[in-house]
Amino acid sequence: MNWLRNRWYQAGWSDEVTTDTPLVRTILNEPVLIWRGADGAPAALFDRCPHRFAPLSAGRIEGDRVTCGYHGLAFGRDGACVANPHSPITSRMNVKSYAMAERHGALWIWMGDPEHPDAADIPALTFIDETPEKARIRMYMPTRANYQLLTDNILDLSHADYLHPTSLGGMMTHAKTSSREEEGKIIVEWQANDCVPPAAFKPLVPAGSNADIWIEVTWQAPALMILGTAAVVPGETRTAADESWTLHNMVPETCTTTHYFACSTRRFLVDDEGFSAMLRGALERAFLHEDKPMLERQQQAMGTDDLWALGPILLPIDAGAVRVRRKLDALIVAEGA
Repeated sequence: MNWLRNRWYQAGWSDEVTTDTPLVRTILNEPVLIWRGADGAPAALFDRCPHRFAPLSAGRIEGDRVTCGYHGLAFGRDGACVANPHSPITSRMNVKSYAMAERHGALWIWMGDPEHPDAADIPALTFIDETPEKARIRMYMPTRANYQLLTDNILDLSHADYLHPTSLGGMMTHAKTSSREEEGKIIVEWQANDCVPPAAFKPLVPAGSNADIWIEVTWQAPALMILGTAAVVPGETRTAADESWTLHNMVPETCTTTHYFACSTRRFLVDDEGFSAMLRGALERAFLHEDKPMLERQQQAMGTDDLWALGPILLPIDAGAVRVRRKLDALIVAEGA
């Protein structure tokens, strides 16, 4: 499979890696060892010794140095061999290293041209930083499905009426939908007016009231989406205080497995622990027990990572997802050229 490589990918959440706890995670089919060096900053190496190909993660980490547990070759955070107990060091002993950065409570890894990583290109997720920790709901959901299937799932929210009927769905199929492209990002928007609010939205309007519900998903390559929502009494104008923002970030592990990172934030009921517990339960039920099993069964039924090869029937609800797939295909072709 062809990947879009010259991008920052989320490798994990910051607290997944400490000075005592490294992390091994496969990204774009490459096993990566991530740890914190002597200064506490994240570092990453290809998790395979160039000698007999033993995983470096099975060795020792001491500050900025990783020693293979099989024959004792050691490597610095830049991948250069710094110790060889058996013979002189040569340049062929180097290990691939990756640029790392830390922002918005997440670890980011550059999987492309090692000459061109620029931390300014890390996606702006300031809504996470601006939200008190008690109003953040963070999740990690490894899923046995291709990352583009997970992207499709967020770009076509009509599925909520059928897969999440008791928590998030009920008004999406008949909502007014539109999509547009702005500055290389694709935005899909839904507006459902004077509707019965789903369970997760009911606390946002007076008891028994209908609601005007707005939902927007902004996609940026390769598979990071920011989902905004708001619910207000019919006829009222929504304000920033009514909005919640959720990160949905799909990071390819292999052709048919994905690291799914999510972080829900809100600007209302920030101190309401009961609402936080209700919302966490609704999200966990929707993501872990409804989305995940369906996506994995979908992948199993497809038997391939190539949707187009199967000749899918396309419906109006697919407009945003199809637009994104075509945009991503063009970016991958352009990068390869």
